[in-house]
Amino acid sequence: QVQLAESGGRLVQAGGSLRLSCAASGRTFSSYAMGWFRQAPGKEREFVGAISWSGGRRYYANSVKGRFTISRDNAKNTVYLQMNSLQPEDTALYFCAAGIPGKFSSNTYSRLEQYDYWGQGTQVTVSS
Repeated sequence: QVQLAESGGRLVQAGGSLRLSCAASGRTFSSYAMGWFRQAPGKEREFVGAISWSGGRRYYANSVKGRFTISRDNAKNTVYLQMNSLQPEDTALYFCAAGIPGKFSSNTYSRLEQYDYWGQGTQVTVSS
């Protein structure tokens, strides 16, 4: 069992930056694939970025590529999402998720159903 807790969301002006954190419980954190997703009001939850258990592979949605960076510190049981050049369309509730190892391939990191554990989310609001 893994419990996830996101933090770092807040109100920021367009063009600004934020770093979200996701702290995980459990001794096996380092073996999980981790993802970030977001959900804006009235919209479906969408993929933002993901990172393999070792950090060696990273994947991003086209809408955030070049602006967002996902990273992890397995010693701290934490995954991060550095968000730069934020735009109003980035406003959403951001969730982190953990997926049991062994079932991911390069084209499945973006799929919600691949992930087994979810946090409660942290709100990011970008003002224009």
